[in-house]
Amino acid sequence: MRICKGFFLFILFFGCYVAGAQNKQLLYDFNEIPQALMLNPGMETDFDWFAGMPLLSGTSFQFGSSGVSVDDIFADDGLDINDKIRERVLGQMGINDELSGTYQIELLTGGFRGKKNTRNFYTFGVYHEGDAIGYWFKDLAFLAFEGNADQLGKRFDLSHLKARGEMLNVFHFGVNKQMGRNLTVGVRGKIYSGIFNFQSTKNEGYFVTDQGQNNLLANILVANMRLRTSGINAIENTLDNETVVGEVIKRGFFGGDLGVGVDLGFTYRLNEQTYITGSLLDLGFLYHTNDIKSFTLQGNATVEGIELILPQDAVNSNRDFWQDLVDEVEALIPFEENNDAYISLRPTKLYASLRYDFGKNLETRINCDCSYLYSSRDVRKRYTNSMGGQIYIVNRPRGPQTAVTAFYQRRFGNGLSLKTTYTADKFSFTNIGLGINLQAGPVNLYAMADNLLAYQNIAASRYASFQLGVNIISWGRK
Repeated sequence: MRICKGFFLFILFFGCYVAGAQNKQLLYDFNEIPQALMLNPGMETDFDWFAGMPLLSGTSFQFGSSGVSVDDIFADDGLDINDKIRERVLGQMGINDELSGTYQIELLTGGFRGKKNTRNFYTFGVYHEGDAIGYWFKDLAFLAFEGNADQLGKRFDLSHLKARGEMLNVFHFGVNKQMGRNLTVGVRGKIYSGIFNFQSTKNEGYFVTDQGQNNLLANILVANMRLRTSGINAIENTLDNETVVGEVIKRGFFGGDLGVGVDLGFTYRLNEQTYITGSLLDLGFLYHTNDIKSFTLQGNATVEGIELILPQDAVNSNRDFWQDLVDEVEALIPFEENNDAYISLRPTKLYASLRYDFGKNLETRINCDCSYLYSSRDVRKRYTNSMGGQIYIVNRPRGPQTAVTAFYQRRFGNGLSLKTTYTADKFSFTNIGLGINLQAGPVNLYAMADNLLAYQNIAASRYASFQLGVNIISWGRK
């Protein structure tokens, strides 16, 4: 049963890594799609109301590996797999290389315009999200693969171990307000309901083998390491009676850890055709008090192996020399467990863009006699073409991670819109993406995919992402 539990938790965590949509550069500032408001609560909108199809309105997945691909290791190229690991993984990957991803599934989403003040647009909903990242633990991997033979005096850095992950539900309510002709701002409040969390990001210390005094070699370990977890033990315990789904649902609907956060955003019109936008997302935290289990390893020890005192120890058959060694190490570097509450910060994201619209004017999508609307709010002109640039920054354990994007969008009337992007980040310098938005009456459908050039050989790709959704949108009665 312990093997089954370990396998389940591996799959659970691995699912966080391989599924995700972190940088949604195709969706950002795609004004025709309501879900773009989740990336910028201050986006300009002309909807009267919208409703997302539950579980279908916004689904996104992403996987990124900055150091190595599946094909690098497992390709049938005639090379020995041990040589490929030694050359392509141990020899090339650094401590800033990562395996990361997030996923997001909208459970409920909607929005409506204020009746008394049509400059206000309100959004609400709940979505399920998972996020995880693990950095390459270079020295520890080298130690495990090559051992410490012939490595006299080399310090293996324990700080290379950095990983974090979480699964949670997010309940949100936002207000989008047109402040005047040129400025639209937005704010969204969030309540986080944590399902599970793990983090080990503040590790310090080293392991080194040096010349010994009583034996030939001495192994020195200086450690200050910590792993914090919340919710994992509760999920693991439900595997025996097969109620894990119920436990996940319970913890995701206020039965787990709780936290709060906020999203901020704006759109500023420099002139009739030029816009600058920006947003700050998930500025918040979770307070973990439920089902906490944390582990620490702190101290230092110098061990020269099993020491024998002859001839006394040669005739002492009752002495367990190995256990004596283990007890000595544990006394010097105690491995402890605790249930202390802790706080985890969300991976805060920053978006910004500059957009220029040009081409023919398009008819307004507001299907009504809009004289009273125009008197209370300014509805911008729409053009067939848009182009510009975007920047994206996300806070990660080893510091901010940045991506830059150039985009072009083409609208074919009010029914069809295409957007293409070129993005450069740590995963790829050849990331070309394509998004399509289709409006068939009140039904809105969109689909987006990144890194299209890599689809020729998925196994060789270090990045993959897609998004899709279905909404019902109204621009008012005729």
